[in-house]
Amino acid sequence: MLQTIEVEIDATGHIHPLEPVQTIPAGRALLTLLTPSVDEVLQLAEAALAEDWLKPEEEEAWAHLQSAK
Repeated sequence: MLQTIEVEIDATGHIHPLEPVQTIPAGRALLTLLTPSVDEVLQLAEAALAEDWLKPEEEEAWAHLQSAK
């Protein structure tokens, strides 16, 4: 019998089922990797880049491009 379960793969390559699973029997399986949605990628990138974007030296470096008030 074929069974499909949704999993997440962490940075170290470990597989974590998203829903409780009794047991996964030993044997063979096919793994289909799904590309993350654009929204998910943007959210991850924004959090990482915000650390640099919000530094005072970044504000100073780009101040000349802001409109005069």
